[in-house]
Amino acid sequence: MAAAKIKKGDTVVVRSGKDKGRSGTVLQVLPKDEKVVVQGVNIAARHRKPSQQNPQGGIDRFEAPLHISKVSVADKDGKPTRVRFETKDGKKVRVAVKSGETIDG
Repeated sequence: MAAAKIKKGDTVVVRSGKDKGRSGTVLQVLPKDEKVVVQGVNIAARHRKPSQQNPQGGIDRFEAPLHISKVSVADKDGKPTRVRFETKDGKKVRVAVKSGETIDG
């Protein structure tokens, strides 16, 4: 399995789909499913019947996972960029392709 180019806490931009152009912070990465959960993006609704735990019932809204190919890491200016890996001071770090800036490390 390749190294993760998108990690929890990254700011990402949605590249395709109904939320195209929106950005948010990665809340969770699901590497086995190749999906990410992004804050405020891909909101799904689940209609709940009243139960003992939730006597009111109602509609629960939550962020559904997106395929990792639909998002790109956002650069400092908020525009999407690709990510490459470089070795700096003996450590493997992620680098934004457009700006050349180190993303972490």
